[in-house]
Amino acid sequence: MTLASPPALHVVGGASAPTETCGQPLLGCRVRAGFPSPADDHLDDELNLHEHVVRRPASTYFVRAEGDSMQSDGIHDRDLLVVDRSLEPLPGRVIVVAVDGELTVKRLAHQRGRTVLLASNPRFAPIPLEGRECHVWGVVTHVIHALPGAPA
Repeated sequence: MTLASPPALHVVGGASAPTETCGQPLLGCRVRAGFPSPADDHLDDELNLHEHVVRRPASTYFVRAEGDSMQSDGIHDRDLLVVDRSLEPLPGRVIVVAVDGELTVKRLAHQRGRTVLLASNPRFAPIPLEGRECHVWGVVTHVIHALPGAPA
């Protein structure tokens, strides 16, 4: 497998990366996913989401997922993936890879001495990589998606 260079675009939809980013309020407390607790009445800081999900701007790009092969990893159809080209595609990592010229997102693994790509949906069989042209486009670091029922 080789590490390929994806398109020079850094933002989905063809727009270039913004020169100025605006911060959004960040509450000074955490929200419990179990039993409710009183929230703080003040804001702690501002959060710039781009700075939070993009560690290496020069090697990071965004791409939309398509299909349901990675749904058990929390990647759903139309989700926005944050992909870092500078990270090593190690076994266990979710990667964007071109296999025989077709882009896919899967988990890299070794099974019985073979390198394969694994879907997290059991309906999809492992994809063996031996004898195929493969170019890794980067490691997925974050997934951004709307919750079901959220307004568009």
